[in-house]
Amino acid sequence: MISIKFLKAINGDCILISFKDLQGKTKNILIDGGLDATYYESKSNSYGELKTSIDYLRKKNQKINLLVLSHIDNDHINGLLKWFEMDNKAHELIEKVWFNSGKLIAEWLKEPENPDLKVGLKIFEDPYTGVPEALRFEEYLLKSNIWERKIIMQGATLEDDETKIQVLSPSKKQLIRLLKEYKKKTGDDSYTSGRKKDWPLDLKSFIVEEDKNYTFSQDSSPKNGSSITLLITYNEKNFLFLADSHPKQIVKSLKRMGYSKQNPIELELLQVSHHGSKANNNVELFEITKTNNYVISTNSSSHNHPHKRTLARIIKVNPKATFHFNYEFVLDNIFTENDFEEFKEFKAKTISTYTIS
Repeated sequence: MISIKFLKAINGDCILISFKDLQGKTKNILIDGGLDATYYESKSNSYGELKTSIDYLRKKNQKINLLVLSHIDNDHINGLLKWFEMDNKAHELIEKVWFNSGKLIAEWLKEPENPDLKVGLKIFEDPYTGVPEALRFEEYLLKSNIWERKIIMQGATLEDDETKIQVLSPSKKQLIRLLKEYKKKTGDDSYTSGRKKDWPLDLKSFIVEEDKNYTFSQDSSPKNGSSITLLITYNEKNFLFLADSHPKQIVKSLKRMGYSKQNPIELELLQVSHHGSKANNNVELFEITKTNNYVISTNSSSHNHPHKRTLARIIKVNPKATFHFNYEFVLDNIFTENDFEEFKEFKAKTISTYTIS
């Protein structure tokens, strides 16, 4: 059995994958940590679903066998930082971490380090003084002996008897771009969003427009392009987790594996890139992947994601698509009555956990 929880991570990603190995032992993969509130929100003094999930794993005496930090966007890393800052035993729950730190990339490429890629932590070592020890995130991982400190990029694999994990991105070129071009002041990905929600428009209007004369413009953020993306195969079923990746790189990786529009990879589930951004999901990506289950993680509180144009691209390729949203607000507001009248075969629902026995 495999269970995939799409935790409420505000406008970010936090995914907990649990499955049984051949000995019947539960293994867990955690992909990203969402924003701070995914673990703890100070304003309301309340814990989020990441804290609840961690407490459950501890109660069941389970580990996070692999923690993947896809990239250093706030809506992917901040929940993890909050967890490590508030829980001095966090590292004891984790066996292995995949993370491409800026310093590691610089050493690998034999280039100067980009200071804008530094990720900081404040760990309260002394409860009496209340003075935090400032650490780099990678220093914490090394100190805790949970990070192998190796580059994770396209072509990397992790395999055991029942599970295979293949990395589709980033490429070396994308890591070079991240190191050389990333700047904090331009690191925000809001430019990949629309100025306002495109939800009032009908699905058909997007399809008609793109059938006439439309040029796809891919997200240019080096940060998003550096996303670690995972193709996980469990009991011969494939699950694709795209983080905020660029579609052209994913298509290139799948073609290198022998897939094409005529021979698409069959997926049980596809986590749509960058919360449904129109700049991170093109028609070619949906043509080379074959599934009926498309998951979008966001409460739409930022960047106007998901873009309805992205959903229209999916509908064009697969009229029987089922959209899974982890927030009811998106489900209740993104589609018009005309959408359901014009496209009668697609479905939409909320999701918290996707399970296959």
